[in-house]
Amino acid sequence: GGGARYPYPKEVWSPAGGWWTRPSNWKSNTAIAFAGILAVAYGVFTISADKERRLVQPTRPIPSMRWAKEYREQKEAA
Repeated sequence: GGGARYPYPKEVWSPAGGWWTRPSNWKSNTAIAFAGILAVAYGVFTISADKERRLVQPTRPIPSMRWAKEYREQKEAA
């Protein structure tokens, strides 16, 4: 795909690895990056759920009522 590889300058440095790079540990690098993204997303979700407050109460159940601190406290008190 894409044609033959052409000659490229060897003295050019690239932080991405240069031309036609294929690191042998790409699977583990991808897994580490994915785990980091998941950890950050979980942290953001947890903080957001703890800080969520509704000034106008919904008239019907909404999905965030399952994890928002405001509604969990009401459920535990009842």
